[in-house]
Amino acid sequence: MLRRLIVLLILFIAVVAALGAWKYYSIRQQIAFFTAPKPPIQVSATEAQSIDWQSRLPAIGTLTARQGVELTAEIAGTVERVLAESGQLVEAGQTLLVMNNQVEQASLETAEAQVELARLDFDRQQNLLRRQSISQAQFDQASSTLRQARAKAAELRAILQKKTITAPFPGRLGIVQVDPGDYLSPGTLIATLQDLSSLNVDFSLAEQYFPLLSVGQHVELSVAAFPDQRFSGEITAINPRVDASSRTLLVRARVSNPEEQLLPGMFAELNVLLPDTQPRVVVPETAVTFSLYGQSVYVVEPADREAAQDGENDEAGLVVRRRFVTTGERREGQVVVLKGLEAGEQVVTGGQLKLDDGAAVVINNSNPL
Repeated sequence: MLRRLIVLLILFIAVVAALGAWKYYSIRQQIAFFTAPKPPIQVSATEAQSIDWQSRLPAIGTLTARQGVELTAEIAGTVERVLAESGQLVEAGQTLLVMNNQVEQASLETAEAQVELARLDFDRQQNLLRRQSISQAQFDQASSTLRQARAKAAELRAILQKKTITAPFPGRLGIVQVDPGDYLSPGTLIATLQDLSSLNVDFSLAEQYFPLLSVGQHVELSVAAFPDQRFSGEITAINPRVDASSRTLLVRARVSNPEEQLLPGMFAELNVLLPDTQPRVVVPETAVTFSLYGQSVYVVEPADREAAQDGENDEAGLVVRRRFVTTGERREGQVVVLKGLEAGEQVVTGGQLKLDDGAAVVINNSNPL
């Protein structure tokens, strides 16, 4: 009986020792797994560059024609002939529309006959006055009758002239909205006329930018119809008064439009080019991480700086350091770094979500992340 107890005790101790050995081995494996160095994380990176950066003031504006009018009838009448087509290029003074003027033409002939009769009577009265055969009052009456007849004839000529609609300046005609036989009341719209050789763009800027603006300053603008094209212009006028409600300053620039790609009424995004071109450190926008704590970039550095200084470093020994920076303007996928980064330093442009400060990395720009 004693021997059996001893055997059972020995077996129990052996089982416990085996379980303890297995647990010890498992724990050692787990410790080795979690303490083993992680493989480098693949990232894409580029060098921060120093370039001559021209500051700009962004704004939005509306394009307007340098010369643009709505052609309307000044007096009532019936359309006799339409001499222009919709969309046609016209010259200054070109006849566009003629209204029926037979009644006015007949009235003018009557008025001219009355002018001739009044002139003959005036000449007779003048001769009689020289011979003192009539009084001065009779001569003055004849003179007044002549002036009234001439004024009436001039009035009818002006009415006849208004029966003909001409182009006040060269430009492109809009859609003609009348036809022969239509009766036109005063103010009836006939068509629009726009001079598209150059356009104005009106935009507003905050009042604090007034010292940075001057007539002749260059601007660049783009429109939704041609998003990849930039149009150049220059400031022609600055409003001498700040809007009291918005505290903004109205500015007008002129843009050349020889190919008539721009149209009045278009919405434009523009930038006023400032003359203070300075060297700035720029990086791609994808390199900057934004958070509640500020803006930061991951800078790629050698894991062993002493070895790097001796020229013994390779890409396998790289780590990243998170660095907070101060950014400035952004344009065309690039952002200016005002503080916190020097030109020539490598920054991570892809793969930041997998990184922590001090993480080992390997650069792989062949497959952007």
